[in-house]
Amino acid sequence: MTSPLALLLYERLLPGSALGNKLRDQGYRILHVTNLTDIAAIAAGEKPLVAFVDLEWKATDASAAIRALKESPATHHVPILAFSSPRNVKLRDAALAAGATIIASDEAILTQLSAMLDQAMMVE
Repeated sequence: MTSPLALLLYERLLPGSALGNKLRDQGYRILHVTNLTDIAAIAAGEKPLVAFVDLEWKATDASAAIRALKESPATHHVPILAFSSPRNVKLRDAALAAGATIIASDEAILTQLSAMLDQAMMVE
């Protein structure tokens, strides 16, 4: 049986790599993506169970990547857990407006990962 795939979009080493380690510990395969402009095509081809998006990119709009995933017929169903430092309210609001399933702080995504995954996977 193949383990579930999680897309992990991050530029900041911490918390990105720590999140990847936690996901691997929970049995996920990880695909670290750094090219957000092609995210919908990548996700359509790879068929992830969930996507994690760091909102703090230097030269890229993470909300645009979230929007692309939600607007694509092949990936609109993929739950997106977005994270940033708590002080970035504008980034968090933009991610929510773009369609992120859950918005969390860097610390919360690491300490409450299992509960957030359970919540994100709930069928509406």
